[in-house]
Amino acid sequence: MPLSPALITLARSMAGEFDNREQAIGDPAWYVHLRMWQRPVPLFREDSLTLFAEQANVLYPEQAYRQRLIRLRQVDDAEAPLQAHYYAFKNPTAAIGAGLKPEFLNAITLEQLDYLPGCILKITQQDAESFTAQPLPGSQCLFSYQGKQSQVQLGFAVRAQTFESYDKGIDVETQKATWGAVLGPYRYTKRRDFSSEWAIENV
Repeated sequence: MPLSPALITLARSMAGEFDNREQAIGDPAWYVHLRMWQRPVPLFREDSLTLFAEQANVLYPEQAYRQRLIRLRQVDDAEAPLQAHYYAFKNPTAAIGAGLKPEFLNAITLEQLDYLPGCILKITQQDAESFTAQPLPGSQCLFSYQGKQSQVQLGFAVRAQTFESYDKGIDVETQKATWGAVLGPYRYTKRRDFSSEWAIENV
């Protein structure tokens, strides 16, 4: 299936190195200064464009966390033709810092990953270069981390040079937000573009 122009535009906008410097300076009490990497991975190329994602406090770049894959898909669903599917690493420690290691990303295999069936977002195109992503109705994004079950509420908004993350950690028992975009999204600006690393036509 040829990749749709909307999927290609979305993927190009999301691929890069980002930070929220302006937000962290303006509101340091609530927003840590973070750097985030979303870098192309050559998996699922038949119907998708896939990104490795992680982030780190700018003061401790070697301590990157939340390693994951985001598979941007076009599917046969009239209500949600564009979707983001999330995958976790079976050994996330091995992937720390991979946002700066394209050789590691090019060697990732499915055997290293766990598909997270509850972690799917419906992506809506707002205009030519603007997209928003929200969880599918009734879904819960659950995964195992450090031997216990964890939950995250996912979401994002993206334009050509900006990315807003609505991701929040959720306490499984109380269902209250415990980390992340508790008071509003993290607002990132793209500092480097990685979209050419897919090396396919129109991307």
